[in-house]
Amino acid sequence: MPKPLRINNQIRVLELQVIDQEGKQLGTLKTAEALALAKEQDLDLVEVGPNVQPPIAKIMDYGKYMYRKERQEKKSGAHKKTEQDRKTLRVGFKTGIHDVEVRVRQADEFLKEGDIVKVELTLRGREKALAEMGRKKLENFLTLLHEPFTVQEPIKRSPFGWIVTIKK
Repeated sequence: MPKPLRINNQIRVLELQVIDQEGKQLGTLKTAEALALAKEQDLDLVEVGPNVQPPIAKIMDYGKYMYRKERQEKKSGAHKKTEQDRKTLRVGFKTGIHDVEVRVRQADEFLKEGDIVKVELTLRGREKALAEMGRKKLENFLTLLHEPFTVQEPIKRSPFGWIVTIKK
Protein backbone atom coordinates (compact mmCIF):
# COMPACT_ATOMS: atom_id res chain seq x y z
CA MET A 1 0.00 0.00 0.00
CA PRO A 2 1.44 3.42 -0.93
CA LYS A 3 2.31 5.95 1.75
CA PRO A 4 -0.53 8.36 2.47
CA LEU A 5 -0.11 11.81 0.98
CA ARG A 6 0.63 14.78 3.21
CA ILE A 7 -2.08 17.43 3.17
CA ASN A 8 -2.42 21.03 4.36
CA ASN A 9 -0.58 21.57 7.68
CA GLN A 10 1.21 18.20 7.45
CA ILE A 11 3.48 19.65 4.75
CA ARG A 12 6.71 20.75 6.46
CA VAL A 13 8.81 22.27 3.63
CA LEU A 14 9.32 25.99 3.06
CA GLU A 15 8.68 26.08 -0.71
CA LEU A 16 6.54 24.04 -3.06
CA GLN A 17 6.03 23.73 -6.78
CA VAL A 18 2.26 24.35 -6.91
CA ILE A 19 -0.32 23.14 -9.45
CA ASP A 20 -3.86 24.51 -9.31
CA GLN A 21 -7.13 22.59 -9.63
CA GLU A 22 -7.21 22.85 -13.45
CA GLY A 23 -3.64 21.55 -13.75
CA LYS A 24 -1.93 24.92 -14.43
CA GLN A 25 1.54 25.49 -12.99
CA LEU A 26 1.53 28.33 -10.44
CA GLY A 27 5.31 28.13 -9.98
CA THR A 28 7.32 27.92 -6.78
CA LEU A 29 5.46 29.37 -3.81
CA LYS A 30 6.01 29.52 -0.08
CA THR A 31 3.98 26.85 1.72
CA ALA A 32 2.00 29.47 3.64
CA GLU A 33 0.99 31.22 0.38
CA ALA A 34 -0.03 27.93 -1.22
CA LEU A 35 -2.09 27.01 1.86
CA ALA A 36 -3.80 30.42 1.75
CA LEU A 37 -4.63 29.91 -1.97
CA ALA A 38 -6.10 26.48 -1.24
CA LYS A 39 -8.17 27.75 1.73
CA GLU A 40 -9.45 30.64 -0.43
CA GLN A 41 -10.92 28.09 -2.86
CA ASP A 42 -12.17 25.80 -0.06
CA LEU A 43 -9.80 23.04 -1.21
CA ASP A 44 -6.82 21.16 0.19
CA LEU A 45 -3.11 21.46 -0.55
CA VAL A 46 -1.86 17.93 -1.27
CA GLU A 47 1.81 17.01 -1.63
CA VAL A 48 1.79 14.72 -4.69
CA GLY A 49 5.53 14.68 -5.46
CA PRO A 50 7.51 14.63 -2.21
CA ASN A 51 10.72 13.20 -3.73
CA VAL A 52 11.67 16.15 -5.98
CA GLN A 53 13.21 19.49 -5.08
CA PRO A 54 11.09 21.56 -4.45
CA PRO A 55 8.27 19.09 -3.71
CA ILE A 56 5.19 19.23 -5.93
CA ALA A 57 1.83 20.06 -4.36
CA LYS A 58 -1.58 20.25 -5.96
CA ILE A 59 -4.63 22.23 -4.91
CA MET A 60 -7.57 19.77 -4.95
CA ASP A 61 -10.46 18.30 -2.98
CA TYR A 62 -8.61 15.54 -1.10
CA GLY A 63 -11.76 13.63 -0.08
CA LYS A 64 -13.00 13.47 -3.67
CA TYR A 65 -9.51 12.44 -4.86
CA MET A 66 -9.32 9.56 -2.36
CA TYR A 67 -12.87 8.42 -3.19
CA ARG A 68 -12.08 8.27 -6.92
CA LYS A 69 -8.80 6.49 -6.26
CA GLU A 70 -10.52 3.81 -4.13
CA ARG A 71 -13.24 3.31 -6.74
CA GLN A 72 -10.65 2.94 -9.48
CA GLU A 73 -8.67 0.36 -7.46
CA LYS A 74 -11.82 -1.63 -6.70
CA LYS A 75 -12.87 -1.52 -10.35
CA SER A 76 -9.51 -2.69 -11.65
CA GLY A 77 -9.24 -5.36 -8.94
CA ALA A 78 -12.66 -6.78 -9.72
CA HIS A 79 -11.74 -7.74 -13.27
CA LYS A 80 -8.52 -9.51 -12.37
CA LYS A 81 -8.79 -13.20 -11.79
CA THR A 82 -5.77 -14.05 -9.70
CA GLU A 83 -6.19 -17.78 -9.60
CA GLN A 84 -8.52 -20.39 -10.96
CA ASP A 85 -11.55 -21.26 -8.91
CA ARG A 86 -12.29 -24.90 -8.24
CA LYS A 87 -15.92 -25.84 -8.84
CA THR A 88 -17.40 -29.17 -7.78
CA LEU A 89 -20.30 -30.89 -9.53
CA ARG A 90 -21.94 -33.95 -8.02
CA VAL A 91 -23.80 -36.50 -10.08
CA GLY A 92 -25.51 -39.51 -8.54
CA PHE A 93 -25.47 -43.04 -9.93
CA LYS A 94 -29.23 -42.93 -10.61
CA THR A 95 -29.33 -39.30 -11.81
CA GLY A 96 -31.67 -38.91 -14.79
CA ILE A 97 -30.46 -37.85 -18.24
CA HIS A 98 -32.04 -34.39 -18.04
CA ASP A 99 -30.34 -33.66 -14.72
CA VAL A 100 -27.04 -34.89 -16.16
CA GLU A 101 -27.52 -32.47 -19.10
CA VAL A 102 -28.04 -29.62 -16.62
CA ARG A 103 -24.76 -30.55 -14.89
CA VAL A 104 -23.04 -30.72 -18.31
CA ARG A 105 -24.22 -27.17 -19.08
CA GLN A 106 -22.93 -26.00 -15.69
CA ALA A 107 -19.56 -27.68 -16.30
CA ASP A 108 -19.36 -26.07 -19.78
CA GLU A 109 -20.04 -22.68 -18.23
CA PHE A 110 -17.38 -23.18 -15.55
CA LEU A 111 -14.84 -24.29 -18.17
CA LYS A 112 -15.69 -21.28 -20.33
CA GLU A 113 -14.90 -19.02 -17.36
CA GLY A 114 -11.54 -20.77 -16.95
CA ASP A 115 -12.37 -22.59 -13.72
CA ILE A 116 -11.14 -26.03 -12.68
CA VAL A 117 -14.08 -28.45 -12.50
CA LYS A 118 -14.14 -31.48 -10.20
CA VAL A 119 -16.87 -33.93 -11.18
CA GLU A 120 -17.92 -36.46 -8.52
CA LEU A 121 -20.09 -39.47 -9.27
CA THR A 122 -21.48 -40.67 -5.96
CA LEU A 123 -22.26 -44.31 -5.19
CA ARG A 124 -24.51 -45.15 -2.25
CA GLY A 125 -25.14 -48.48 -0.55
CA ARG A 126 -25.46 -51.35 -3.01
CA GLU A 127 -24.51 -49.08 -5.92
CA LYS A 128 -20.90 -49.57 -4.78
CA ALA A 129 -21.09 -53.14 -6.08
CA LEU A 130 -21.71 -51.63 -9.54
CA ALA A 131 -18.65 -49.38 -9.41
CA GLU A 132 -17.56 -50.14 -13.00
CA MET A 133 -20.97 -49.03 -14.30
CA GLY A 134 -20.50 -45.82 -12.31
CA ARG A 135 -17.11 -45.25 -13.95
CA LYS A 136 -18.72 -45.68 -17.38
CA LYS A 137 -21.41 -43.13 -16.43
CA LEU A 138 -18.66 -40.65 -15.49
CA GLU A 139 -16.85 -41.30 -18.79
CA ASN A 140 -20.17 -40.75 -20.59
CA PHE A 141 -20.56 -37.44 -18.69
CA LEU A 142 -17.19 -36.29 -20.05
CA THR A 143 -18.20 -37.15 -23.63
CA LEU A 144 -21.31 -34.95 -23.27
CA LEU A 145 -19.24 -31.80 -22.57
CA HIS A 146 -19.22 -29.30 -25.45
CA GLU A 147 -16.38 -27.11 -24.20
CA PRO A 148 -12.83 -28.40 -24.94
CA PHE A 149 -11.02 -29.54 -21.79
CA THR A 150 -7.97 -31.37 -20.52
CA VAL A 151 -7.98 -33.91 -17.72
CA GLN A 152 -6.01 -32.52 -14.80
CA GLU A 153 -6.48 -35.58 -12.57
CA PRO A 154 -7.68 -38.79 -14.23
CA ILE A 155 -10.75 -40.71 -13.09
CA LYS A 156 -10.00 -42.31 -9.74
CA ARG A 157 -11.88 -44.13 -7.03
CA SER A 158 -12.82 -42.32 -3.85
CA PRO A 159 -14.59 -43.57 -0.72
CA PHE A 160 -17.94 -42.35 -2.04
CA GLY A 161 -17.61 -43.04 -5.78
CA TRP A 162 -15.53 -41.71 -8.67
CA ILE A 163 -13.79 -38.35 -9.16
CA VAL A 164 -12.28 -36.62 -12.19
CA THR A 165 -10.79 -33.10 -12.35
CA ILE A 166 -10.80 -31.19 -15.64
CA LYS A 167 -9.77 -27.73 -16.82
CA LYS A 168 -9.86 -25.73 -20.02
